[in-house]
Amino acid sequence: MPLDTALNSLGFAKPASETRVVVAMSGGVDSSVVAAQLKEEGYDVVGVTLQLYDHGAALAKKGACCAGRDIHDARRVAESMGFPHYVLDYENTFREAVIDEFADSYLAGATPVPCIRCNERVKFKDLLATAKDLDADCMATGHYIRREMGPTRAELHSAADANRDQSYFLFSTTQEQLDYLRFPLGGLASKDETRALAARYGLSVADKPDSQDICFVPNGNYAAVIEKLRPGAAEPGEIVHADGRVLGAHRGLIHYTVGQRRGLGIGGLDEPLYVVKLDVDARRVVVGPKEMLATRRVPLREINWLGEGGFADQAEREVLVRVRSTRPPAPAVIRPINATKAEVELLSPEQGVSPGQACVFYETEGTRVLGGGWIWKGH
Repeated sequence: MPLDTALNSLGFAKPASETRVVVAMSGGVDSSVVAAQLKEEGYDVVGVTLQLYDHGAALAKKGACCAGRDIHDARRVAESMGFPHYVLDYENTFREAVIDEFADSYLAGATPVPCIRCNERVKFKDLLATAKDLDADCMATGHYIRREMGPTRAELHSAADANRDQSYFLFSTTQEQLDYLRFPLGGLASKDETRALAARYGLSVADKPDSQDICFVPNGNYAAVIEKLRPGAAEPGEIVHADGRVLGAHRGLIHYTVGQRRGLGIGGLDEPLYVVKLDVDARRVVVGPKEMLATRRVPLREINWLGEGGFADQAEREVLVRVRSTRPPAPAVIRPINATKAEVELLSPEQGVSPGQACVFYETEGTRVLGGGWIWKGH
């Protein structure tokens, strides 16, 4: 083939018809549009949907992905656009890699983010391996994030639409995975554009509501799921002020998170109190004034570095970090301890920084995602 062959829209020097792409289809509008768009462009599209839990039990549940209804929707899109579609049973893998850790993290007083673990351990690991087994040139998803070619390699960048950006949930994507992945929606200006494309392709999911809950947590009731997974987990204990005063009783640590104010059942006090710590060993919920939530130093582990050079090559790095998915990136300094651990110093204190959440790194100028790590209690 001539060296000057133009690259197709997925970055390969061959015709779209000779480029096979596996599309991870959740049954929602985003991944459906990706599959339809690539099929229209002439690619050899193969749709794959993962059955992640007992979809019979979840068939009527709204606001979550990968349930029975969603598998049906993905299949309908594939049929209407004329490409093959497969459903893979990943229920055991999903439970072991995501759900069990979710439950255990809550029991340990953390606030986990299972969607990150699902991307890391299921979608971008096992499903990606399946795509390679199918001889696909790449795998595409409906995530709102951008993959751009830098001077030496593929880079991860936040989405053009800041309101839809999913970079927080994809920080653990490795360089090897990034080389193989494609994110066609990352450059769209808004979700309205995605829905307009769905309507243009005549997709049945064009008006389907977005997923809101974690897929295996109906109605956002984390505690009910954990009690089902870990019977006896909701052991009662004391609610204690940081100064040592016992203020009341709680019905199980799994019902509380750091930063929580409402629903503590300790009204009638002069000052508003917040959960500042969950003492797992003593089964105590520790509360205090809002200023006790302010944190400047954040210990991290399981670092995934996507920047230049080795993570520990520099004593410190100035970056922007996001310590919760709902917060904007803020200035910070990373000080590596080794290749997978670091301490982050926030230049302005943040409230409610909680073990189990992610801390994601961004360039100080521009949109590049440099990786991130998991917040933990430290030594």
